[in-house]
Amino acid sequence: MATSGFLLYLLSASSIAVLSVLYLSNPSSSSSSSSSSSALSAYLSTDKTWPDLELSWRLVAATVIGFLGSACGTVGGVGGGGIFVPMLTLIIGFDTKSAAAISKCMIMGASTSSVWYNLRVAHPTKDVPIIDHDLALLFQPMLMLGITVGVSLSVVFPYWLITVLIIILFIGTSSRSFFKGIEMWKEETILKKEFAKQCETVVNSRGELLIDVEYDPLIPKEQKTALELMCFNLKWKRTSILLIVWISFLTLQVIKNDVPVCSNWYWIIFSLQFPIAIAVFGYEARKLYKEHKKRMETGNLEQICEASIGWTGTHLAFCALCGIVGGTVGGLLGSGGGFVLGPLLLEIGVVPQVASATATFVMMFSSSLSVVEFYLLNRFPIPYALYLTSVSVLAGFWGQFFVRKMITILRRASLIVFILSGVIFASAITMGIVGVTKSITMIQNHEFMGFLDFCSSG
Repeated sequence: MATSGFLLYLLSASSIAVLSVLYLSNPSSSSSSSSSSSALSAYLSTDKTWPDLELSWRLVAATVIGFLGSACGTVGGVGGGGIFVPMLTLIIGFDTKSAAAISKCMIMGASTSSVWYNLRVAHPTKDVPIIDHDLALLFQPMLMLGITVGVSLSVVFPYWLITVLIIILFIGTSSRSFFKGIEMWKEETILKKEFAKQCETVVNSRGELLIDVEYDPLIPKEQKTALELMCFNLKWKRTSILLIVWISFLTLQVIKNDVPVCSNWYWIIFSLQFPIAIAVFGYEARKLYKEHKKRMETGNLEQICEASIGWTGTHLAFCALCGIVGGTVGGLLGSGGGFVLGPLLLEIGVVPQVASATATFVMMFSSSLSVVEFYLLNRFPIPYALYLTSVSVLAGFWGQFFVRKMITILRRASLIVFILSGVIFASAITMGIVGVTKSITMIQNHEFMGFLDFCSSG
């Protein structure tokens, strides 16, 4: 019921926001058409603003915010693009497009170091890889497809609408994750109390002191080395499929950038992304569906992967939709899509440690795709990108290290959920401040507030 209410909130609020664009762009079609083209040309002709990399309070502030944002973002599995973009524009002084490109570099660095750390970590409860490759293969193609759609919509949608839609989504997902964290915290408290009762000393009826001693098993559990864990956590066959999808999307994006916008070849190349994504998603969805159906027929209630939901046609369609929505948000915002994927994995029953590891694994592919494309388009200054990416690499590793230690000490995996919720909520605030400020400026300058013409971008 809670999930249905959440989806109803997103659908109704987003519909109102989109329909309001028609109201704002209604006056005189001729004047709105000319102002639309002028607004688009102004948007596309924004000059690059690349400050020099030099020691200053701005660089120090950006380093601190970037480190904390990367550390918390990768732990929560959301990346942190909603924090990086406002930080790069407001503090450093980059233009919006360059800030989004550098944000991708930071997400790629943090997610890559986080994946490197997670590959050497064991699953918290089972003898299975901590990265769920089934879920990664299910979501990654649709996420990358959504990113390409989001980049296209970012040209058409007015800036204020993108801001409103992102705030609606971020407030919804952060609230949902926060309440999920509270539920997990209560469950962990109950488990800790039960464990404490089992360990406490008692006195029997004869006054004899009884001590519950925990003996080690006769056959100790085999401990894997770091190299063995790395090979165990990384499934080469499925990772190779993900890499093939990555190369396919990158090739199409590079070719598409050299083709005139809205030409026949442009739409042909753009449409080729759909069969690639659908084919890989369909392959994994069919596997999960058949396995689920087989286990239901035999009465086997064991989970197929880390998710606790049944892999019915409805649930698979829901996952496909969420993957596209997450990628679209990533394309609009300049993030890796983790703001939807992270909460979604928790929603379908994945434990926080696995949800974080799997989300960052998927984001490593999606963000690196954008980084390579932005590099070929000369969208970001190399010195700043290298510096902030290095900061994010360190932050991603040490963030995972400290939070894993805290979870081990406190025995509360819900910390990951609260961090995730906090990062998303902070992103909603920062993106809201930037968006509202820019929208007010547009209103004062009487700029066009409706949908823009995509084909004029070429």
